[in-house]
Amino acid sequence: MSTTPPPSAESLARHQVVSSDEWVAARRELLKQEKELTRLRDRVSAARRELPWVKIEKTYVFEGAGGRVKLADLFAGRSQLFVQHFMLGPGWKEGCPGCSFTADHVDAARQHFEHGDLSFAAVSRAPWVEIEPFQKRMGWHFPWVSSYGSSFNFDFHVSFTPEQIASERTFYNYEEITGNDMEELPGASVFYRNEAGEIFHTYSSYARGGEELIGAFNYLDLVPKGRNEHTIMEWVRHHDRYEDAAPACCGGK
Repeated sequence: MSTTPPPSAESLARHQVVSSDEWVAARRELLKQEKELTRLRDRVSAARRELPWVKIEKTYVFEGAGGRVKLADLFAGRSQLFVQHFMLGPGWKEGCPGCSFTADHVDAARQHFEHGDLSFAAVSRAPWVEIEPFQKRMGWHFPWVSSYGSSFNFDFHVSFTPEQIASERTFYNYEEITGNDMEELPGASVFYRNEAGEIFHTYSSYARGGEELIGAFNYLDLVPKGRNEHTIMEWVRHHDRYEDAAPACCGGK
């Protein structure tokens, strides 16, 4: 559930209206909290960078537009790699609307973070022949590869076997969860490649951990109605489906 339910039309109509001086005083109090949040974010970001690393010992092979590639190839000559674990499983008709919402922000930002020594790749378990038409439909240009036949998604705890789902206990977001009936769940992972060519896993985030990557949320969080949702991203559609009346099914099956 969303932690901040949307305001009703009645509450907006009754919203407190004050003088300019009173507004500035209230705004200064809120500014104190915003500054605390900024400083806390800085501390958390520093702690994230200080996390220990895990050396990648497996040779992961993917398939993309140019054929078969290894994990090292996804760095594209840079030392850092961000992987979006994009929910698009074998046989799905389209990708997850929430993952698509995140992906909509990538291409515009890539020219900037690539200049900062960071490459991006989306990885999905669907075969490449099922990824390619959806990528074209959505108009995205970022690298996207298939991990079909690889253990990559399972090793990073974003895909689950039928046996795991049947057991009703799956490991996700650093804890064992119950009742998961999804074969794919969202996440992101970060890797570093040193001059010797060794690759290290430095960070992964799951569930709501990826919200800071969604620029549209930052705009909505500043306005009176906020995200205007009762459950997380209930209103999100594929960007070519906003005229649809019914919510898009996460998973697109």
